[in-house]
Amino acid sequence: MNDRKYPYVNHMNILCDALQLVDIPALVEKCTDQWYNQTVCKVNESVVRLGIVKGEYHWHKHDDEDEFFFTLSGELLIDIEEKETVILKQHQGYVVPQGIVHRTRAPEKTVILMIETAGIIPTGNE
Repeated sequence: MNDRKYPYVNHMNILCDALQLVDIPALVEKCTDQWYNQTVCKVNESVVRLGIVKGEYHWHKHDDEDEFFFTLSGELLIDIEEKETVILKQHQGYVVPQGIVHRTRAPEKTVILMIETAGIIPTGNE
């Protein structure tokens, strides 16, 4: 388990149950954090997480899980170690496979959705 402290706000609780409206714009409007991650809902064995990001995340990987990133607004940069930087503009998505060292960056406030397994540790495996 990763015990390091990071300057990110990660809410792992499931905010909305099945048959409940998910209001992403209302959640974005209420957020005052620069780097925010909230589990919105669970779908089978996966979760949908809302990310509101600005700045740079740390390099990390997930040993056993893939991550899907989808940009709702702004621009998300995904750096893949020793390979490339993928730029996601509004309404574009990208899967980072398990075991790939990566980091995300956003030059301005960016709103994203992430789909991943419910047990994933957002800050990655050391």
